Amino acid sequence: MASMRPLFASVRAHGPQLLAQAQDPAAELLALVWGPRFDREHAHDLLRGAAPAAAAAGAALLCAADHFDRLPAARQQRLRELIRRHAGGTIGA
Repeated sequence: MASMRPLFASVRAHGPQLLAQAQDPAAELLALVWGPRFDREHAHDLLRGAAPAAAAAGAALLCAADHFDRLPAARQQRLRELIRRHAGGTIGA
């Protein structure tokens, strides 16, 4: 079974820079993984709006996107649930 650790490592390493300008970082993160495939277009929008230091996050973000897309549907859903739980259940309800 595919592990979600690479996804979490990328978020921990680059999330603060990537989501620094977001009003609701958890909602932005959930938007990236809401569908059956990682929303690369939304990710690119976040990269464009992020600080220049976050540009290095682009490669890690694409790696995380590929990893997410390879996860079975049940693991993708589990990831969404973890994001919602971390946000206090206030998003995506």
